[in-house]
Amino acid sequence: MPITDHPDAKAFLLHWGEMGTQWGVNRSVAQIHALLYLSDRPLPADEITDTLGLARSNVSTALKELQGYNIVRRVHIEDDRRDHFIAETDLWEMLMRITAERKRREIDPTIRLLDDLAKRLNEDPTAPKHLRERIVRMHDFIGTLANWYDQVKSLPKSTLVTLMKLGSKVARFIPGSNKQDN
Repeated sequence: MPITDHPDAKAFLLHWGEMGTQWGVNRSVAQIHALLYLSDRPLPADEITDTLGLARSNVSTALKELQGYNIVRRVHIEDDRRDHFIAETDLWEMLMRITAERKRREIDPTIRLLDDLAKRLNEDPTAPKHLRERIVRMHDFIGTLANWYDQVKSLPKSTLVTLMKLGSKVARFIPGSNKQDN
């Protein structure tokens, strides 16, 4: 029985596709990812096309995008000339890869732009003070966030899991953190 015949698998595929659109990912890209994640074996593109009822070109484009995020990879099956695809199933690894790629595509260019703007505004005596302050503050904030990410991504998975489970309790280890910051 194909995995998509199970009603819970169908529900997951549909939901993952909907969530993909909320995350800025094309619905079919998200559904292909979901199908490969649920599959117990590598799938060829033509089977993905038939299973999800998508155009072959759409599947091809989606697979390239998923490979760009490094969460799907091409594998070869002995005695089968077709390319097959398999999804990363380690959820931590998947999260780290997606986060790294989104940072590279979205955050890093923003930091570069804000850096250029902050430098220009600091040298422009005609720039309104509030404009300079807000751009510099945004640059500092996103730069701090990116720096935090760069430090955290190198932590072992076990440490990350512990940090997540601690949640807000981690604040007790920071001096003066019992007061709310504004």
